[in-house]
Amino acid sequence: MADIFDVIADGTRRDILQFLLDRSGTGERGTSVSHIVAELGVSQPTVSKHLKVLREADLVSVREEGQHRYYSLSPEPLDVIDDWLVPFLVDETDASAALAAASPSLPDSAVRTADAVGRAAASAKHALESALKPFRDRPVR
Repeated sequence: MADIFDVIADGTRRDILQFLLDRSGTGERGTSVSHIVAELGVSQPTVSKHLKVLREADLVSVREEGQHRYYSLSPEPLDVIDDWLVPFLVDETDASAALAAASPSLPDSAVRTADAVGRAAASAKHALESALKPFRDRPVR
């Protein structure tokens, strides 16, 4: 499987993901390739090529009805990016201050410890989910 950062590095793929996200908010059960082509103004072979990459990265799911395919967003793989970005977006001093303001009864050392434990738990959760992912889709024998 391609690195998630490589997958979303392409602007057309990001446009497809954004379009599918916008459509998912309307309650649609998937979007046809022809609808994506019409909306983005990109050729059908180009859209199909990018959808294949997104499908292989588990960022989209496909539902087949006869000869038609309907694509939906599957945002879970983007958690990797979220986990990677969070430390860059949250200044630890600001995070500790926010936690302290929300919990004035805790000493600063407890707030810092709670913040560190929370980050470690999120990281461990992500690592465990990534490790178990290959086994989720296997049939039970």
